[in-house]
Amino acid sequence: MQNRLTIKDIARLSGVGKSTVSRVLNNEGSVSPQTRERVEAVIRSHGFTPSKSARAMRGQSDKVVAIIVSRLDSPSENQALRTMLPLLYQHGFDPIVMESQFETRLVQEHLHVLQQRNVDGVILFGFTGLSAAMLAPWQEKMVVMARDYPGISSVCYDDDGAVKLLMQRLRQLGHAHISYLGVQETDATTGMRRYQAYLDTCRELKIPPVAALGELSYQSGFQLAASVVEPHTSALVCASDTIALGAMKYLQQQQPLAPIQVCAIGNTPLLNFLFPETFSVELGYGAAGQQAAQQLLGQLSGELGVRQIIIPSRLA
Repeated sequence: MQNRLTIKDIARLSGVGKSTVSRVLNNEGSVSPQTRERVEAVIRSHGFTPSKSARAMRGQSDKVVAIIVSRLDSPSENQALRTMLPLLYQHGFDPIVMESQFETRLVQEHLHVLQQRNVDGVILFGFTGLSAAMLAPWQEKMVVMARDYPGISSVCYDDDGAVKLLMQRLRQLGHAHISYLGVQETDATTGMRRYQAYLDTCRELKIPPVAALGELSYQSGFQLAASVVEPHTSALVCASDTIALGAMKYLQQQQPLAPIQVCAIGNTPLLNFLFPETFSVELGYGAAGQQAAQQLLGQLSGELGVRQIIIPSRLA
């Protein structure tokens, strides 16, 4: 089948090295006519055509952008990614998707490789630990998601507004004892900003704060829920849908406790499917992905300068 063959296979069938096959594919010199003919005969007989993205990764394309996600299994980042790709394809760019796993070292390695391969631009999903100095060489051709850095374009979510929307809605519904499950403040957005917004809104609404901070995981939500559910607790705000799923699992096991209204930030389909009674805030992951792609394309074409964009939140 076309493209089933690899360069390694062609080299083996031709009796040459992979570097020789690469030179033939790239139409470079320093290959004898006899060797070139032997390699091309194998290529023709198997219908091999090198993909455009493979050529791009060899630094031969002027139309390549990289997208560095933090986790390939992140529902929120996947929503953003799905809106980026059509725009990039539409403008003739080959996207390369890479994963950082929240490791600064991996981001540094990825950016080094991308620079060597002359990639035009990068959309980077940011996280705590990345520095402006590390990203500075990409200043004019980078957009960072969910974090902002001086002199670099960013697309951020309204973390403060998301929490305030939930708190205000709960207060309107008569809730006076609203607890909070969040992420450690070492995380600047999901952690510190959302927790601080909870504390600020508690002061404004004269609600006694009851909170616990842990990790961004189902397990953390499940384990910490008991520490914030008090006898008078009537509502629980979770910093993310992931944490809310763990908290809901805990509450299911605590019958016959009085019902507690659980709220979350993210509005992911899984939470809505499993627990439709939860309140959720839509952060705008899809809109953010589209804005990031448009911003990068505008910068690469010279039509847009560096900008900081904030996606407004809304109650789902």
